[in-house]
Amino acid sequence: MNTKKLTTQIVVAMVAGIAVGWLCHHLAKDAQAAKEIAGYFGIVTDIFLRMIKMIIAPLVFATLVGGLASMADGGAVGRIGLKAMIWFVSASAISLALGMLLVNLFQPGANLNLALPDVGAATNLKTGDFSLKGFFTHVFPKSIFEAMANNEILQILVFSLFFGSALAFVKGSGKSTIASGIEELTKVMFRITDCVMRFAPVGVFAAMAASITVEGIGVLASYGKLVGEFYLGLAILWAILFGIGFLFLGRSTGKLASLIREPILLAFSTASSESAYPKTITALERFGVSKRVSSFVLPLGYSFNLDGSMMYQAFAVMFIAQAYNIELTLMQQLTILLVLMVTSKGMAGVARASLVVVAATLPMFNLPEAGLLLIIGIDQFFDMGRTATNVVGNSVATAVVAKLENEISPVPAEAVVPGEAHGTYTAQRTPGTSAG
Repeated sequence: MNTKKLTTQIVVAMVAGIAVGWLCHHLAKDAQAAKEIAGYFGIVTDIFLRMIKMIIAPLVFATLVGGLASMADGGAVGRIGLKAMIWFVSASAISLALGMLLVNLFQPGANLNLALPDVGAATNLKTGDFSLKGFFTHVFPKSIFEAMANNEILQILVFSLFFGSALAFVKGSGKSTIASGIEELTKVMFRITDCVMRFAPVGVFAAMAASITVEGIGVLASYGKLVGEFYLGLAILWAILFGIGFLFLGRSTGKLASLIREPILLAFSTASSESAYPKTITALERFGVSKRVSSFVLPLGYSFNLDGSMMYQAFAVMFIAQAYNIELTLMQQLTILLVLMVTSKGMAGVARASLVVVAATLPMFNLPEAGLLLIIGIDQFFDMGRTATNVVGNSVATAVVAKLENEISPVPAEAVVPGEAHGTYTAQRTPGTSAG
């Protein structure tokens, strides 16, 4: 099955899921019955996402360690990391500022005129443990096995950084059996990934059907203005990201956009960045990005470069303020931007991360936390867009960093062998040479 065929199947599955979900929503006797029906669809979705989570930890470990072990220059890690972080911070600022600008321009919550809720109104979101102190200590794993069991990407990245650097040092003194084993592990994990991805259309169908069964298509009409303006903002952000990418990548930016189409669809339809990770790293390799860059920058981006999530946070905070007719001065809005810029870097590993960040930010500016109840019901539809945007942002960031490091090169047709599943391509390179 080639890549285009899988992409077509995913699109068909999305449409079919919406249709079936609409039918189930109308046939259900009440809201409780709709939730029960959605629960059966949820079984399929959970199985697919569990299979994805099953491969994420070993895949990140194998690709990152293999990439680091191939770096002859120890300073390359710091140099690549610095360039990546400069991009991440810049992209974060653009995303937040654009979101704040658009929500002030469109005023989606201005006509709701809601009364302020009781101080004790709750949203059932746990924010007490969310702090910068907790984040920085959480970065370093107590156990690599615990980190892998919980799919803590950033903790796995830290351990892999140590392990890969040490392996590169050992490898420099002669042939390393461990390095060879890591290379074989990478091949095995990509093969497993191909097998899991065969189930993607079914998982996408179930995810869409479950969401529409509970909420109904009408929810999009009720919040159509807010959803439409948010997606317009995401479209503008995509244009900006690809535009900046064009300054570095030139005309090949179009090729990158085409290659990441499949992981974008997966991320959008499942609202899960994890489901898109294996295909994103494969797409970047097909684009010509060296493994040692993609395997380092991409996992880092999953923790520090969530462009879509940050635009959503700006939208959500200002929408809630507008809904309750709370005026915020320009200085207060700039302060909110700075707070979101910092706190959003602690989102990795937090359940319903974007909502949690917003919930933790609202009390700082005397905004009602219960305002989240206005958008929790349709958060799934926001999540789909922001997750797809995160994939776009991380893909462009990785490609640009690779270009700056001269670690990107066209993959000649004769050097690419299509895989048996989904047209996965693996560049055939001479052993011992750089992937770039």
